[in-house]
Amino acid sequence: MWRTRAAAACVICRSLANSNYGIKRKSPLQNLHLVSRSIHHPYHPSLKFQRRPLRISLQQFSSLNRLPLRKTKLLNVKYGYQSYRNFWLARLASRLLKIRYLILGSAVGGGYTAKKTYDQWKDMMPDLDEYKWIIPDFIWELDEHIDLEKLIKALPDADDLAKLLPDFEKIGESFTSLKGIFSPGTPGETAFRATDQGYDSDKQYKKVSDKEKIDQLQEELLRTQLKYQRMLERLEKENKELRKLVLQRDDKGIHQRKLKKSLIDMYSEVLDILSDYDASYNTQDHLPRVVVVGDQSAGKTSVLEMIAQARIFPRGSGEMMTRSPVKVTLSEGPHHVALFKDSSREFDLTKEEDLAALRNEIEIRMRNSVKEGCTVSTETISLSVKGPGLQRMVLVDLPGVISTVTSGMAPDTKETIFSISKAYMQNPNAIILCIQDGSVDAERSIVTDLVSQMDPQGKRTIFVLTKVDLAEKNVASPSRIQQIIEGKLFPMKALGYFAVVTGKGNSSESIESIKEYEEEFFQNSKLLKTCMLKAHQVTTKNLSLAVSDCFWKMVRESVEQQADAFKATRFNLETEWKNNYPRLRELDRNELFEKAKNEILDEVISLTQVTPKHWEEILQKTLWERVSTHVIENIYLPAAQTMNSGTFNTTVDIKLKQWTDKQLPNKAVEVAWETLQEEFSRFMTEQKGKEHDDIFDKLKQAVKEESIKRHKWNERAEDSLRVIQHNALEDRSISDKQQWDAAIHFMEETLQSRLKDTESVIEDMVGPDWKKRWLYWIGRTKEQNIRNETKNELEKLIKCNEEHAAYLANDEVTTVRKNLEARGITVDPCLIKDTWHQIYRRYFLKTALNHCNLCRRGFYYYQRHFVDSELECNDIVLFWRIQRMLAITANTLRQQLTNTEVRRLEKNVKEVLEDFAEDNEKKVKLLTGKRVQLAEDLKKVREIQEKLEAFIEALHQEK
Repeated sequence: MWRTRAAAACVICRSLANSNYGIKRKSPLQNLHLVSRSIHHPYHPSLKFQRRPLRISLQQFSSLNRLPLRKTKLLNVKYGYQSYRNFWLARLASRLLKIRYLILGSAVGGGYTAKKTYDQWKDMMPDLDEYKWIIPDFIWELDEHIDLEKLIKALPDADDLAKLLPDFEKIGESFTSLKGIFSPGTPGETAFRATDQGYDSDKQYKKVSDKEKIDQLQEELLRTQLKYQRMLERLEKENKELRKLVLQRDDKGIHQRKLKKSLIDMYSEVLDILSDYDASYNTQDHLPRVVVVGDQSAGKTSVLEMIAQARIFPRGSGEMMTRSPVKVTLSEGPHHVALFKDSSREFDLTKEEDLAALRNEIEIRMRNSVKEGCTVSTETISLSVKGPGLQRMVLVDLPGVISTVTSGMAPDTKETIFSISKAYMQNPNAIILCIQDGSVDAERSIVTDLVSQMDPQGKRTIFVLTKVDLAEKNVASPSRIQQIIEGKLFPMKALGYFAVVTGKGNSSESIESIKEYEEEFFQNSKLLKTCMLKAHQVTTKNLSLAVSDCFWKMVRESVEQQADAFKATRFNLETEWKNNYPRLRELDRNELFEKAKNEILDEVISLTQVTPKHWEEILQKTLWERVSTHVIENIYLPAAQTMNSGTFNTTVDIKLKQWTDKQLPNKAVEVAWETLQEEFSRFMTEQKGKEHDDIFDKLKQAVKEESIKRHKWNERAEDSLRVIQHNALEDRSISDKQQWDAAIHFMEETLQSRLKDTESVIEDMVGPDWKKRWLYWIGRTKEQNIRNETKNELEKLIKCNEEHAAYLANDEVTTVRKNLEARGITVDPCLIKDTWHQIYRRYFLKTALNHCNLCRRGFYYYQRHFVDSELECNDIVLFWRIQRMLAITANTLRQQLTNTEVRRLEKNVKEVLEDFAEDNEKKVKLLTGKRVQLAEDLKKVREIQEKLEAFIEALHQEK
């Protein structure tokens, strides 16, 4: 019966052993608890006498459970037959329940510990989300092509893996045996003591001095540092190549992922906007920059080139090359390239021809930025350099500080350089990279005093000693270099002190050769071997890392404060705008220019809406005003003073032909061009009620003047117009009475206008008449009295001979003079002739007007060619010919204006507007006022604030 019960118990134990708790594994029978073995297998070999420390649960040595479980209290079991077998079922159930709780607790505790360990490992792992762009796109699409569930099912079961776990009981026995070995008095302790005694005995034979040991350790440390430095450089080089392979586009289906704008590029954009917003730094933006200052030829440019890993700056032997601030934005990228802010061309810095082109472009931009009569400029040149392994930062290279103004420089060059350097260094968040030439005496340095003034505590200054190789050769006491590096020789304080080597002085050296030379120098330099310099204070690599860390630390500490400052500035500007211009949109200078541009183009288009009648009336009137004097004085009056009609017509034809060939077409084109200008000006300056904005007046005036200056009339117009005018003047046939009357009316208006002008001239010559003298109490001058007496004598002469010629004979002049002398008036003969011209002109014009009245009924005689008639109206025919020529000319010019010249003027206006749009100085000059400046400031501050907020958000995400 006992065996039957024992067999049943074994079945129960096996079922428990085969059950799954926590890790799926099949525990062997001997691994069951000792209590279970004592109950069911009293004769099992494992029930022999065993040491108490080995009675321990399996879970106590589990690697997944670090919390010790409570040891199970063993029962005192008698070996052999159990006397209390009547209660074996109850005791068996209680033991089995204890085993169940132990297994369950171990599983729960082990699972919790495993989860906690997994979370700790997960937190220790770096965040690789930012480097997903390195992995090609097809990697992320593997789950679409590979069935991961089938792969998981193909893996071995947990039960099979459990067989690989070690036997924890054997491990416990091993630990117990080790504990016994190291217990006091054991043979193991004796062995270790013997070993210590042997070591003490060996130490007595190795007597090495402390100094030699320190030297050996220092040399070993240097060798180790250089070894790891080479390994680091090799790994960085491999990393660069891998980045190039991953990021560049190829034809195998791996496409370049669209990269987000880097932090340093976002920050550089903010600085560029600030530079455009206020070039003189009046706003005091206080955003961090690395400001590189130093004496002329101290090696500033070389240090920057070593940091940028390319020879990008123009070089000169002793002369000033940096003539304006150069902002260099360094960032990491797949290719080593450089590009300017305002240009899309990329310069490949791995090619020598691109490097030469870049240096030439920088030199050209510097010289163009320098105004006439100056040596340096405050205008900033913005350059971006990208490449594998470059430290992210923004550096500003300033012109070198000079002590003396040499020939060829402007007198204020020294003061200008000082003011530029102070403007950048007075920013409390600017990092000052002070460059000192180590090959010259420290007492000759100027820049250290300047930096000490701007940063007395040295909280943001990094001191760099260049040309240390020359300094070590030339300086008799190396401790002097140590004093410079430690800041004991200067009153200037700094965050850090660095020593670098920038080459052997050969401008054709490559960056790689300079690096090798720098590494070789410091490896053999006494400055490191004698501990005058520390390893982290040498090489441009360490300098670049330190400057970058300091730069980003300063950025993180100050950027949010600067964003708040710009937010407050924006609020103030918006409040000012609302109070001053509540009904106007906030249009900056470019937006106002676009609005004005549209208005101007609309006004040019409105020229095409002018009616033909309006064009012809203006052209005809203006042309007659321009040529009427010539027609009256040079054509009509000379011809009218002839004795017969034949001579009159001949004189008129000759003079009209000469006038048409030489002057008339040119005058007509001038009139048409001036008329077009007047109409264009009228539309441009015409106020349109409430919609008129006087802020555009200066711009419209400038556009009008420039467009008129550029416009040239078609040269062929004069030739075609000459033929038309000649044909019109050759025609003498008046077809109807209406045209005849129109010619008479035109002639009367012209003669009356001339008569009025002549009488005005005579009144000025002889003074006021008796009525004006009595009414206005105005008298005559002595000369006016003489002219008045002369006029009276000449009028008597005309009354005596109404058909007198237009000119006085000499004897007539003598007669008039003697008559005046008889009355005691002395008169010059020239005065008599001058007075006669006006008196005869008035008499002739009055006679011509009377003749017009007589010719009103002369159209009948004209049709009969004045046969058998004493009336001759050839002057009416002349004025009809002139009037018809004016009408035909006006019509021709109108067609040319509307068909050709208005469109050409519109084209010129568009070209002028496009030129003005590209000329910022012109826009600033023409669009001025408080409203424009306020809108401009508001736009810039908004843009700066938005970009700063985006930068801060990206900065937090990077953290």
